[in-house]
Amino acid sequence: MHFGENKVQEALDKWTVEKKQNHKINLHMIGRLQTNKVKLAVKLFDYIHSVDSIKLAKKIAEEQNKIKKNIKLFLQVNIENEQQKAGIDINQAAELLKECLNLKLTVLGLMCLPPINKPVNDYFIKLKQKNDELKLNSMSMGMSGDYLEALIFKSDFLRIGTKIFGNRY
Repeated sequence: MHFGENKVQEALDKWTVEKKQNHKINLHMIGRLQTNKVKLAVKLFDYIHSVDSIKLAKKIAEEQNKIKKNIKLFLQVNIENEQQKAGIDINQAAELLKECLNLKLTVLGLMCLPPINKPVNDYFIKLKQKNDELKLNSMSMGMSGDYLEALIFKSDFLRIGTKIFGNRY
């Protein structure tokens, strides 16, 4: 079973006991991760979808090595270089991947959040092309409003919480 959370503290409150009792639960950190929350995130999460800097990658490597845990990662790409969104420029993905691999991190693929209210296909095409170019196996793209398009481009991980649970409070 796979579940995603946007915030470390909310996940700690909801999942700490359940994860100890049920080892089949895989938790995904799908929100932005600040370096000051990495220690907690590495202990709780199995996947992190928002690696967007070498600084963050180094901190994840340091913490996972301390507790002998292997987190599966996605590199977050900001395809449109939107100021309000995290993520690296798509042209920097290869460099960040190289650094992550040097740190012995497990990178599954790329992740993106396309601009709201724009056709998503162009963004998904770009991400898939870069993912293929880097010879990565998985992608994390698609949300409640565009998950069908993401499936066309072979996204492996979808974030469809609103469609299932409704809008956040």
